[in-house]
Amino acid sequence: MPPLRERREDIPALVEYFIDRYARKAGKSIRRVNTKSLELLQSYPWPGNIRELQNVIERSVIVCDTENFSVDESWLSQRPLATELNRGLGLSKKLPSQEKAIIEAALTESGGRVSGPSGAAAKLGIPGSTLESKIRSLKINKNHFKTTDPSTDRI
Repeated sequence: MPPLRERREDIPALVEYFIDRYARKAGKSIRRVNTKSLELLQSYPWPGNIRELQNVIERSVIVCDTENFSVDESWLSQRPLATELNRGLGLSKKLPSQEKAIIEAALTESGGRVSGPSGAAAKLGIPGSTLESKIRSLKINKNHFKTTDPSTDRI
């Protein structure tokens, strides 16, 4: 079966099904789906596939206090840099020069930070240890991308 991002026409029916399922479970009555929320759900790439949709709907039903269902946009994870650049291909399937450019772009964007929520690994959607290994194998100087805080500079 193709991934959810290739079956956008199925999303409204799935949303209705999950809303009904979780609203009954929570003892809530939800009669309408906010149009903007439905458009948001249909435009999202769903990297976690149907399970991610299910989790977002369940969470939204739990916090919904009206009959009008809506989704908090912040609950949809930001699209990782690697997904944008790779168009569905894994980072490791890129040529070394392309892989190096992608990693350097992520390091630039993260100020040289490799791990953590704002690190390059998070932006690329890979574990920090994997990125560290790739940095070593591609001979990237990660210190070159570190930003300095001008307020801590000494004269």
